[in-house]
Amino acid sequence: MSINVTNSPKLQKEKLDPQLIKVALIMVMGSLAPLLDSTMTNVAIKTIASDTKSIISVVQWIATGYVLAMAIAVPVSGWASNRFGSKRVYMFSLFVFLVGSVLSAISWNIGSLIGFRIIQGIGTGLMITTLQIVIVHTSGGNSLGRLMSIVSIPSLLGPILGPVLGGIIVDSLSWRWIFYVNIPICIIALFMTWRGLPADEPSSENQALDVIGILLLSPAFAVLIYGISQIRSQSGVNSSSVIIPVLIGLVLLTLFCVYALRAKKAPVIDLHLFKSRNFSVSTVLLFISGIVSNGAMLLLPLYYQQVRGESVLFAGLWLIPQGVGMLLTRSWVGNLVDHIGSRLIAMISLVVTIVGTLPFAFAGADTNQGLLAIALLIRGAGMGGLVIVMMTSAYVGLRRELVPDASIATRIFLTIGGAFGSAILATILQHQLSSGNGAGIMAAAGAYNVAFGWSIGFTVVAVLPALLLPVQKNEGLAK
Repeated sequence: MSINVTNSPKLQKEKLDPQLIKVALIMVMGSLAPLLDSTMTNVAIKTIASDTKSIISVVQWIATGYVLAMAIAVPVSGWASNRFGSKRVYMFSLFVFLVGSVLSAISWNIGSLIGFRIIQGIGTGLMITTLQIVIVHTSGGNSLGRLMSIVSIPSLLGPILGPVLGGIIVDSLSWRWIFYVNIPICIIALFMTWRGLPADEPSSENQALDVIGILLLSPAFAVLIYGISQIRSQSGVNSSSVIIPVLIGLVLLTLFCVYALRAKKAPVIDLHLFKSRNFSVSTVLLFISGIVSNGAMLLLPLYYQQVRGESVLFAGLWLIPQGVGMLLTRSWVGNLVDHIGSRLIAMISLVVTIVGTLPFAFAGADTNQGLLAIALLIRGAGMGGLVIVMMTSAYVGLRRELVPDASIATRIFLTIGGAFGSAILATILQHQLSSGNGAGIMAAAGAYNVAFGWSIGFTVVAVLPALLLPVQKNEGLAK
């Protein structure tokens, strides 16, 4: 199914096909649980450590193991969608995540909880990538901006509402309820998918699983994520815990590239994707946006807690304006991207993001909270627009059979960028806190000023690849 885009000047009167909206809303429901779950779990780390009588470095593996499992599952999702059909794979991923949630809720010690979180991570890795495949295939690549604005709702709200809901649950209930709340969401999503998502037939080519490619790419992705995440705990890159995993990951990635370019059968990712300028530029922007988005989402709650003296719950509440800003730009930015192309919207979004982050690079302990809330609203508007632009432009002009490969690649670049952003900004912050002049709130505020300044610097860098984005309207997938 596809939608014909007219040249009518009254863009606001064009409507999405009701079937496409239905599919998008089903995808929103399915992705809601894992995106909220990951942020709520981070809030509960200290509580889980206390309850299980474990040290933080061990408990941290409920987050690390989850991300690594997700990284391993992502490359398999494209082959599985072609082999079994996207609907079946999506329902399977929901079921795996549901099972992992039930087991996590009833886990009996920290070891079992880490193991069950790995099951959740496998479900999430399959789910999020298959979601993109379903949306692009169902739409034919047309009106992707508006569709992405709908399916991106959970990813916009998760980092904002997750800490708030997690704080409420941890304060008033048991941490186990973080996993119990996934159960009704997953059951409803499974029912909606079964009844409402159009069935798609598996590929007639009966593509064989690229075992060699999987054995190279999945470990490469996972080891790179692990090595990058160690930058934060090791307070820098000059540690064997960082250098060795990153080098191993890069070697495996290089071997995969050599193998994929010479393979006689279809590799797990077709590297000829990168012949598309739109796709290549979009993946670079996805990497940088992961740095800008995840890095700041690490800094912001810590800033409100360490500099402003807020509790975990109120720090989460002060971040709500950013989520509101993302929602305000969601629909009309998607519509504009579909009709005037990505370049101008990306440039405006980057400038707005910089303007919204700038006050935090100069804020002190007494800076007006209302001013900072307005800044977050502006920042959210910029980030919301940027995400939609990148996820839309990546697919412009691609052949239909390359959509699964593109979905895998975009997820890899975004995840690695996010891990790098969190690690590098946390390291910069820690360095400033340990080497700064003086102590107390004023010194902490100065350290955060520098860290936010680096975030702005990464955003400025993103302007260069954004200049290479297409200026024409979205013409959908290649015929």
